[in-house]
Amino acid sequence: MKPTAPFPSSLVQAAGLSFVCLFLLSGCDTTPRERQEIVRQEARKLDTLADRAGDRLDRASDRAADYTATARARNRQPLDPAAEATFATDLLGSYAAIDQLTAQNIEPAYTQLLRQTRAKRRQWTQRDWDYATSIYRRLTDRFKAVRLDVVGRDELRIRGLQAEFVAMEAGRDIKDLGEAVKEKP
Repeated sequence: MKPTAPFPSSLVQAAGLSFVCLFLLSGCDTTPRERQEIVRQEARKLDTLADRAGDRLDRASDRAADYTATARARNRQPLDPAAEATFATDLLGSYAAIDQLTAQNIEPAYTQLLRQTRAKRRQWTQRDWDYATSIYRRLTDRFKAVRLDVVGRDELRIRGLQAEFVAMEAGRDIKDLGEAVKEKP
């Protein structure tokens, strides 16, 4: 039978490790009072670093809140119908009359939308994305209306294109938020 230690072994190990670290930190040539001062100084440095990190986090949080407020204000502004029609023609080409799309030509309309979105998304502003998203939503509403007549393989392709559009839009939002939060030198 093994004799039991008066303290749990993990506690003894932790205390031993602390002593070794303290010993290595301060060396053999110091008194306990000097080692105590060294520990206090290191603790102050850690507190300072923690305070700085907290301040940076607060500033980033404030910038994120500003970004969110700006985005909400932008989203409350109605889209210009003429600009949206121009944007729809630019993105959808011959499929711009969304309300007239059928089960046979809804998939090519999505393909056209994604082809143009891939090509132009890097130059788009957030407001351009608002127009593109509006067109995407209208196209999705039309898809819901004709979905029961869409061939299975076309529906699968449409679902993939929808996922790609949402991913591109979310990527842009994340990129813009990251830039808004980034600390300026």
